[in-house]
Amino acid sequence: MNIRDSLAATITLAISTLAMAGVVGSGAYAQAAGAEARGVHALSSVMAHTLCDEPSTTLAAAAPEVTQ
Repeated sequence: MNIRDSLAATITLAISTLAMAGVVGSGAYAQAAGAEARGVHALSSVMAHTLCDEPSTTLAAAAPEVTQ
């Protein structure tokens, strides 16, 4: 039973590795990562404009925990 479990785990690992390589190689991963980065940048920009009155102040320095 132990050998069969090891063989099944090895085959599953190989198939999942090939699937991940296919996703990364197809460009779908890069497209999703780029969209996520643009969304995080937009959100942080909006939050910075909402929380910071002065343009030279960074978002971390404007947080109430940091300024106290």
